[in-house]
Parts: sequence; C-alpha cells; structure tokens
Amino acid sequence: MLKLEILYQDDYLVVVNKPSGLLSVSFDGNRVRTAQQILEDLMRKNGSFNAKHRPLAVHRLDRDTSGVMMFALGELAQQKIMDNWHTMVTERLYRAVAENARNPLPESGLIDDPLAFNAHHVGYVPREDENVETVPARTNYKIIARGNTHSLFELSLDTGKKNQIRAHLASKGYPLAGDENYRARTNPFGRLALHARTLDFKHPFTNKAMHFEVPEPAEWEQFVLSAPASARGTSEKRRPSSDKNRRSAEKCSSSNEIQLGAKRLSRKDKAHMNFIEQGKRRAGK
Repeated sequence: MLKLEILYQDDYLVVVNKPSGLLSVSFDGNRVRTAQQILEDLMRKNGSFNAKHRPLAVHRLDRDTSGVMMFALGELAQQKIMDNWHTMVTERLYRAVAENARNPLPESGLIDDPLAFNAHHVGYVPREDENVETVPARTNYKIIARGNTHSLFELSLDTGKKNQIRAHLASKGYPLAGDENYRARTNPFGRLALHARTLDFKHPFTNKAMHFEVPEPAEWEQFVLSAPASARGTSEKRRPSSDKNRRSAEKCSSSNEIQLGAKRLSRKDKAHMNFIEQGKRRAGK
C-alpha cells in the first residue's frame, strides 16, 4: 500500500511527501488516483474544500519520483507562488542512485546540455548533428558516495524541465537505477532511484522561511558502498522480497495518512516541459 504523507498545511499551501508510483496530477485520459485528487478528497471530508480553496499544482514530480512536493490552496495562492517561484524557492535538492559510467564524472559539476523530447514526450540529450528543437537545461550535481557499480548523487536544478535529472545523468553514462526509459541495467530497489529530498522556500504570504526535508531510503547509500568489485558490469533486475526502508519512510500519524491502492499501469505521463511558464501563459501573462 502506498501512502501520501502531509508534512505541512495552512490556508495557502500544503506540502506532502509523495511516494514513488503516484502521479502528481491527472492528465487527459488518466483513470488512476493522483496526489492532487487525494488531497481534494481529504479537504472534502474535513469541510475545507470549495471552488476557491482547493489544491492546485505549482510544480510536479514524475510518477516514479518520490519526495517533497508543494500544492497551492486556491487560484490566488497558485498564481502568487508560480509568479515568484524562482525567487521564493531557495533550495531544492534531489538524491539519486545511478549506474557508474565507463568515463567517471568529477566529484561535482554542472551538466548544461539542452534537452529534446521524443514522440513519447521523454526528454533526452540529442546528438550534435541531430536537427531537433531543444530547451535549455542546467543540472548541478555532487557525488555523495561512489561505489564499485553505482554512485549516490545529490542534485539541484537551475531549470525544471521534464526528465531533466534522468536525461542529463544518462547522457553522461549514469542512468538511474530502475530507469528502463534510459536503459538502466539494474533495479536493486524495485523502483526508480530518484527522490526529492529538500524543499526550502520563503512563504509567499507570511514571508516565513520554510524548510522541509525527507531523506532518501538509507539502503540507497548502503547498497552503493557495499557492492563488491566483482559485481561491476553485472545486470541485476530484482525486486526485494521485503522493503523495510520504504515501510519505515511511509510511517506517519494516522491523521496525516491517506492509503492508496496498489500501483496500476497507465499510459506515459504527458510532457510538462516547463510547468511554471505554461501556467503563466494560460493565465495570460
């Protein structure tokens, strides 16, 4: 069972810990539950839902990415947050486990290759001779732990393009563990190894400094550091029989938990190449 944990809520916004496997918001033709719909149901139950006070997305996490995510409560809050996103958000940090490349990256740096999107709306770094439309993308990275077969990365984004972290690391020979879209050969955790760990921002209405942090499963770093040298280059596709870290991360007070059904397969997520700018265009900005 997946659970959505509410980390914080006031009259203007709500911050949640989204599990891997749960869509952030719906799209045309989608029939599975989303984080936004779950929040709507919770607000209806406690009597706080109405046309002017409802959860609205201000950014998104990919379905298989877990971690800290914010929703606005009402159109006024949504517009203010989206208009000031790049100044009010002071830090967003991700953690990821990636397969090691043949040509290792330095311990830290910037990946700024532009991204293109294929017919299935999957982002990728095109070849230099490929004549396709691209968008700018900038990913800052630091290697937290480097093992024999995988490395644990910490990443922050200067731009928020769809699939940005996954496409950038894969282009350098570091596909994320469990990421079949980018030809990962291993799946040690039974999920995509990408987690939105930290979100810091100045509250758009109170100006209070807000900090939210949910660590990635402890087993990620343990796995990176414990893989033997003899395992280098092996192709591992397994789903653990037990996932103590996931169950531990999903523990929270019953008042802040919403249980979801088992993950169901659906079509590819729609492209959200630059959600903030799209929202502004829809509002006539």
